Amino acid sequence: MVGIWGMGGIGKTTLARAIYERISHKFEGSCFLANVGDLAKNGEDYLKQQLLSKILRDKNIDATTTSVKTKLHSRKVLIVIDNVNHRSILKTLVGECNWFSPRSRIVITTRDKQFLTMHGVNVVYEVQKLHDGKDMEVFNYYAFRNDYPSIDFIDLIDHVRDYAQGHPLALEVLGSSLCKKSKDEWISTLNKLKKIPNREIHEALQKSFDELDDDEKNIFPDIAFTFVGKEKDVVGILDSCVFSAISGIRTLVDKSLIRIVDGKLHMHDLLIKMGNEIVHRTFPKEPGKRSRLRKQQDICHVLENI
Repeated sequence: MVGIWGMGGIGKTTLARAIYERISHKFEGSCFLANVGDLAKNGEDYLKQQLLSKILRDKNIDATTTSVKTKLHSRKVLIVIDNVNHRSILKTLVGECNWFSPRSRIVITTRDKQFLTMHGVNVVYEVQKLHDGKDMEVFNYYAFRNDYPSIDFIDLIDHVRDYAQGHPLALEVLGSSLCKKSKDEWISTLNKLKKIPNREIHEALQKSFDELDDDEKNIFPDIAFTFVGKEKDVVGILDSCVFSAISGIRTLVDKSLIRIVDGKLHMHDLLIKMGNEIVHRTFPKEPGKRSRLRKQQDICHVLENI
């Protein structure tokens, strides 16, 4: 079993799909279960039926009386389970390695590394943001349909690059929204992004935040507002706020909401913007009621009206 792990929109599904399309012909049976978290809402038997019917090419198979192990143990199969968001999904579909032939391969994508750890998946690939010009290849494909951009847009492209920070979904969404638009429309869109995050990008990132408990939801904006780039030992400060900081930070790492590099806390710029927006939306018109403030005009407004 191999895990593919990373933040929302970073390209886990795209990578898994590319692997599947490249090697699926080498197996006796194969199945790509996309957005398995949504499929799981229909129950365990429905999940098993989807898996077995696709691999065995039998739409009438009765998953209530058939085990995955019995049907697949002797077959060489390729299974991709995409977007796992609950441990029960893996227990239902790929409970133990001995359910499958040693020749089989199982690929699991998730935003939460802990699901892979709990299931004993030892080989985990973390999808990194795009760099070395790959980010601009993606953006140019959607914004210019592979044509060369006009020199008038070069500076604006750099602003998009700074905003997206190598995030594939952000590059795709922004590129598509700016395609065939005038320079003035580009400028207007980029100015708007300074105030209001793009909804599609925001929603993709917020899925991991929504899965946090109350303590973790408080730790995340504290880091986004104050502790990015600081030493990991800020746990003492967070603990003084009655947060379970050590376990909370570990959860944020597992959910790809923060990273720890050389002992310091790091967060993707889009996640920092998401943290700001989550706090802002609590009281959009009344900054004095928000739990945290970042913008100078909001801070001045509150201080002037004490």
